[in-house]
Amino acid sequence: METIPIRYCFTFGDGSQEIINLFLDAINLELINEPPDEIPGWTELEFHKCPNCPLTTETHPFCPLAIHLVNVEERFHGKLSFDEIHLNVITEERIFSQLTSLQMAISSLMGLISATSGCPHTAPLRPMARFHLPLATQEETIYRATSMYLLAQYFLKKQGKKADLELKGLTEIYKKIQIVNNSFTKRLREASQTYSTINAMILLDSYAKALPGTIEDSLDSIRYLFCSFPPE
Repeated sequence: METIPIRYCFTFGDGSQEIINLFLDAINLELINEPPDEIPGWTELEFHKCPNCPLTTETHPFCPLAIHLVNVEERFHGKLSFDEIHLNVITEERIFSQLTSLQMAISSLMGLISATSGCPHTAPLRPMARFHLPLATQEETIYRATSMYLLAQYFLKKQGKKADLELKGLTEIYKKIQIVNNSFTKRLREASQTYSTINAMILLDSYAKALPGTIEDSLDSIRYLFCSFPPE
């Protein structure tokens, strides 16, 4: 099976490192990392199950997002959220390198895992995972999310289906993701003493909360980028 590897390398002030390797299926962009040997109880589907989750315990006894976050939660146990770290994210195309806080770095990693985990509500964000941008700003996220969504509408139109150029569907996607993030934060609060991962999820949720109510305003803020388009 052809895979897309992405490596997150966290280097701490004392020189120690944590390296997390992710492997995405090259066709459907789903995360194919093996589940942990020991699966903790907080990963069970019914443990703080998202109220909008369409999965059942018969087919999914464990939450797909939780399963893929076990390694992250365990690796950063006891680490402080605001520790400054050097993050390198290595893809086949390039290396991203930046000084940042641990919680920001974990939030970026969790965003990638969330989109590719197999959660049906985060799955629409998988195209952005293929062109992953670590530590993206809110403006960059808005640009990438709306561009991705409108390209999806183009392909739907080519198939003879109705295209949504008002971005109503994108708003709904992020509203569903808000519910997922809220429930998952509750899951982590009861299951973990690793506040860096809890704070990282809260940061990730802040982006999801900001986008639905402000898509139009946010797009107005970057309208200037297109002042020369189309060219005369």
